[in-house]
Amino acid sequence: MLTDREFNRIVFYVKSHYGIDLSQKRVLVSGRLENYLVRNGYAGYDEYMEKVEENPGGEEAKNLVNVLTTNHTFFMRESVHFDYMRAVILPQLKVKAAREKDLRIWSAASSTGEEPYAIAMLLMDYFGIEHSAWDTKVLATDVSTRVLEHAVKGKYLKEQIEPLPDKWKQRYFRPIGEGEYQAKEELKREVIFRQFNLMNPFPFRRKFHVVFLRNVMIYFDENTKYQLIKKIYDYMEPGGYLFIGTTESLDREKTDFQYVEPSIYRKQGM
Repeated sequence: MLTDREFNRIVFYVKSHYGIDLSQKRVLVSGRLENYLVRNGYAGYDEYMEKVEENPGGEEAKNLVNVLTTNHTFFMRESVHFDYMRAVILPQLKVKAAREKDLRIWSAASSTGEEPYAIAMLLMDYFGIEHSAWDTKVLATDVSTRVLEHAVKGKYLKEQIEPLPDKWKQRYFRPIGEGEYQAKEELKREVIFRQFNLMNPFPFRRKFHVVFLRNVMIYFDENTKYQLIKKIYDYMEPGGYLFIGTTESLDREKTDFQYVEPSIYRKQGM
């Protein structure tokens, strides 16, 4: 039985290290962690948290995030964003970055890889025979090592790739067994997967043209959310675009991002 003190200890640790607010998620915390503790031979929550706290960069700290974070995604989720990328953003960037031919796109909560792989396929499809002259590699990060391992493998069930256009399925995936498909190396090479905690200082040397930050801010409180939005704004090129989840929104009084249309925002400048 998870006590109030144990629950608060877990909530405080996750909030202070990852920005994720679990204060209203007691059933989730109890259900997921209880199973984990039993499987791994812990006597109780305190024993486990002592192990986590004494080594925040260790395996058990990583496992805590893996167990407690929910990763629900699918190919072409919120497809209006991909339509907008193709129709508006990519034509702009093709002109803006024509000299250096370097596009910097970040999938900041990449989960099991569907989002960054879809972005990569869109880029290859858009640029066509010119693609080899451009650097369009997508940076894909997530706090969970578990989902990143899945993403790097690039294996998906037939029903998972079903939402993709037929020509993408045929070009970028190959069947590997009963109802399972493997992303081809051509596609996998276009995505760089890295474990990254959005609460940490940003290590990026160059600024981004496009950032996908979809369906992750629901786990943050207001203060944490706008601190993150400010960091992202500072690490974007002038005129860069931010996509958030279609059920999310930004208070225009609290951010310098300009509203474009629901769930799409832009940094000022050209």
